[in-house]
Amino acid sequence: MKQTLKNVFSSPKFLIGFILFMVLLITSLAWPLFADFGPLQNVVQKNGGFAAPGTYVNVADAVELVKDNSSVKFDVDTSANRLAHRLDADSRQMMVDWLHTYATAEYIPDINADDAAKIQELTIDDMYAVCADWEKYYDFSVMPKTIKKAERNKYNQIDKKVQTMLSNEALILASKGENGLQEDCKVPMNAFVNTKDVASRYTLILGSDNFGRDVFTELTSSILVSMRIGLIAGCIATLIGMTLGLLAGFIGGVLDNIITFFTNLFTVIPSFVLLILIANAVGGSHRGVTLIALLIGFTGWTWTARSVRSQVLSLRNRDHVNMSKISGHSTVKIIIQDILPFVASYVVMAFILQISSGILAEAQLSMLGLGPATTEVSTLGLMMHWALSFNAHTQGMWWAFLPVIFSIALITFSLNLMNTGLDQVFNPQLRD
Repeated sequence: MKQTLKNVFSSPKFLIGFILFMVLLITSLAWPLFADFGPLQNVVQKNGGFAAPGTYVNVADAVELVKDNSSVKFDVDTSANRLAHRLDADSRQMMVDWLHTYATAEYIPDINADDAAKIQELTIDDMYAVCADWEKYYDFSVMPKTIKKAERNKYNQIDKKVQTMLSNEALILASKGENGLQEDCKVPMNAFVNTKDVASRYTLILGSDNFGRDVFTELTSSILVSMRIGLIAGCIATLIGMTLGLLAGFIGGVLDNIITFFTNLFTVIPSFVLLILIANAVGGSHRGVTLIALLIGFTGWTWTARSVRSQVLSLRNRDHVNMSKISGHSTVKIIIQDILPFVASYVVMAFILQISSGILAEAQLSMLGLGPATTEVSTLGLMMHWALSFNAHTQGMWWAFLPVIFSIALITFSLNLMNTGLDQVFNPQLRD
């Protein structure tokens, strides 16, 4: 056993796959101990919950730092940064289009409205010029009534943005004092606070999803749950496939024909199609994490059974097996002592692949809306389902689905790499 383990861990492919898998597993176990929020805790209420990755500071705490003179005033033009950050390509295009279409005859355009590439890459000076022209010529009343209301509102929103961004006057925040009267708090446009001085700040490594959950914390929890599904499904599928394969290959005869018939029957019907039908028949109210894992395991054993049977057929007439038969050993004892040790390495490899298949099957089921129906835990498949349901991919909210795709790919890659490494160790034809 010691020499076998030494040979296994001397395989570069197995070692790399094992390290990748353990890093994911340890991260999933350790991160919840340090996370600020629970995996399914709603912490963000913005834009349907989606918030981009970054460090967020409490606005009230920042204003308090300004009020007690803990802020620092920089001798810089802050409007330039505001223009670059808040005027996106669509807003710039709309501004240029409006100036070309509705501005008075006095307006001399500096930028061609059809040059979309140049509009997207405007310099700060160009943006200042466009905004200055906008302030001078924009008039809501000159637009024809045939323009859609949503477009008219968009122009007004852009106008309000421009007025705010070009202003360097102090921002006045109204509040109620202890006497109940309104007090004004002036926040200079060039006032800055050190984020380390802000009392409440939180870092969302991968932002938040549509429910306002911390994606990274939810992801680590989902990886652990998906691994558990894969492990349960892999154990069941491997145990069923190994048992049927051993019995069919060693005993043969009528039992072999019966087992082979059912194996071929389940092989002809794709296991995933069968899984979809069963999951749909069970109903959403009963589809828990464990039940989905059991369904995946009970429908994914066929290829393991066929492979183990073919291995046993080449072993059952070996000399040591015949000696056990002559000695009067029982069938069970012969299978356990004389057959199983020779197929154990193959069973382990099949088990690793079954775990990978179980994780992928759950992800596929969940994306179809047939995965675990639970609000207590999340899985990688459920995260993908939620991201697709709330159109994260069309809104550019990449953090809601790309890390999930990467995690699924990394888990399956590590498991398949481990399997390839084991195959190189135990398969004589692949040994160097």
